[in-house]
Amino acid sequence: MPKLIIDDIPVEVPDGTTVLEAAQSVDIPIPHFCWHPALGKAGACRVCAVKLLDGPVKGVQMSCMLPAMDGMVVSTTDDEAVAMRKSVIEWLMINHPHDCPVCDEGGECQLQDFTIAGGHGIRRYDGRKRTYRNQYLGEFIEHEMNRCIQCYRCTRFYQEYAGGTDFGAMGRAAIVYFGRQDDGPLESPFSGNLVDICPTGVFTDKTARFRARYWDYDMAPSVCPHCSLGCNTVPMARYRELLKTTARRNDSVNGWFICDKGRFSNAGVNAPERPRQALVGGKPVSLAEALDALATLLGEFLELHGPESLAIVGSPRMDLAGNIMAARLREMLGAGTLCLFNETDRAELTGKAVSLLTTENSSSQEDMRNADLIALEGCDLLDEAPMMALAVRQAWRSGARVYMVGTQNEIQSAMAPPFTKGGPGGILQQDQTANPPQSPLGPRGSFVKGGHNREATALPFAFEQVASLADVPLAEAKRPVIICGASRTGLESIGEILSDSTASFDKGGLQPALKLAFILDGPNAFGCAELARRHHGVALSTALADGRIKGIISFEADLSHDLPQGITVLGAADWRPTGLMTRAGVVLPTTTWVEQEGIFVNNEGRAQRFKKVMNPGLPIKGLTPELHPPRVHGIDAPGGDVAPSARLIAMLMQRLGETMAVEPLSGPWETLKDLDATGAGVMIHKGEQE
Repeated sequence: MPKLIIDDIPVEVPDGTTVLEAAQSVDIPIPHFCWHPALGKAGACRVCAVKLLDGPVKGVQMSCMLPAMDGMVVSTTDDEAVAMRKSVIEWLMINHPHDCPVCDEGGECQLQDFTIAGGHGIRRYDGRKRTYRNQYLGEFIEHEMNRCIQCYRCTRFYQEYAGGTDFGAMGRAAIVYFGRQDDGPLESPFSGNLVDICPTGVFTDKTARFRARYWDYDMAPSVCPHCSLGCNTVPMARYRELLKTTARRNDSVNGWFICDKGRFSNAGVNAPERPRQALVGGKPVSLAEALDALATLLGEFLELHGPESLAIVGSPRMDLAGNIMAARLREMLGAGTLCLFNETDRAELTGKAVSLLTTENSSSQEDMRNADLIALEGCDLLDEAPMMALAVRQAWRSGARVYMVGTQNEIQSAMAPPFTKGGPGGILQQDQTANPPQSPLGPRGSFVKGGHNREATALPFAFEQVASLADVPLAEAKRPVIICGASRTGLESIGEILSDSTASFDKGGLQPALKLAFILDGPNAFGCAELARRHHGVALSTALADGRIKGIISFEADLSHDLPQGITVLGAADWRPTGLMTRAGVVLPTTTWVEQEGIFVNNEGRAQRFKKVMNPGLPIKGLTPELHPPRVHGIDAPGGDVAPSARLIAMLMQRLGETMAVEPLSGPWETLKDLDATGAGVMIHKGEQE
């Protein structure tokens, strides 16, 4: 490990570390624009200059391009290095529009920070500035090319990291332009990361345009609820409205990035039709009155039909505490059934998938990025778990072999373009601009406009087709990963592989370090499967089939309103306007994930806490004259008489006779009570919390 000195501080770093990274490891800031931890070095901006005073290299050097070596003596404050950095930034600012007052990047702009830090306060250049025509890049991203400083981060991410081809760098004479050949929506399902990765305001979030400054936002560490991967995010809100979502770094999960589905799916939180008023028999009441009415209804129902006729229904999209409280409500009432899944097949397959995972064999996205062989079966990554596709691409770029299990028709049927309803998406065709690992499918594929060409693949990596998992050479790999949808065929194949591998290991053979990843339904499907196992829960369809269930109470469950006519929906709690609410005797509005604190357990069994971002209530932007608050100040905002499902259940239990305060994260879940929202999370698998 090289040992060097930076600004009189001794530093020891791993081989391959750059001087810039070495300085960052001891909290010595060096200005940079083109370098990014996920993209590596480019040497394009020339603003990270340092002076090498002694050692194998001397003089002014670019720290992002220079590997740390033994004996180096580095100065970041030398007059010559400081003068070069200052001159480079002044040169970059010559053609910059100086439009910080109207730029949405203000307050989170690296160019702004480094310009001020470099001591620039007066502009010496008074000539004409070079200007560009901006492009329409879709409804999500605003383009302002005049702010560009040619760092090349955008193209390096879009083309190299994410595999897109409809966006890139174009040049003519002294002009470099970053955009598309023609105006049009960006087609990569990861295009929103341009907003985060651009160090200036070239790409900004159009959905939050001119709504707030960075320091105006309410924000907190959170977890994306739009699939089972549990990617880390930072939602940003103002005046009770969720305005935008940005990526939050977690090296074990999503790394630095998120997909566009997780970034631009804020509409449901702010939707005017979202339930914000408790109802009893269709009439508005306070939340407390609705709970009183539900307790009365429930008591009458149990007296008439008995507890065995009642089903308590939870949901994989409800947080862990809510589902735990649903299980405790069932135990308190002696209710007939706890249902955390709707369909029998989904409950059985999710439970089977979770039972196959352990702390040792559960694959994180980081494991996928470092794999040398990946097999895919029964899944459509870009539709069901987009960031998993991005992780597989990174492994493929590093030389990993990727196999797709199934017939040609099965594979093609799973290759529908992602986000077909108004969002980014596309299919994959050949890109001759790169040199990928050799594959029967030829050169690297990338996203292009379209969706009708079934001859192409929708994945940002090449793969080999095989008939079954048995045809994948897992034993030849050092770090193999199998990615599977929760399908019966895939689970049976994986079970056989695990049995054969264990038998071989028991006989003295070598057991490969095989990792497994299952794509589940919902951000807390793993947690629901664990709770169903502990509390003997069954799917709602199974419970209804035996004819005993005559009534249900639903908490954030996506149930159809056309349940059998003999089923009474006593109460429905949700923040989504589901059809079930039209049949419910009592409607209880709940908070969304950004309006409460909670825990999701992702597809690998990683429990992650998300924090409250904003207070619940109707957004100020949506206040009509009749909804405007009265002149007398009150505690609750209009539409703010809502509560998390876990709290609603606790209050209902108190009305039903529970005398003790109920803490969801107690007993076997005690270890999650102090879970850090900014950490990597805690792995939870069968038996480990018992």
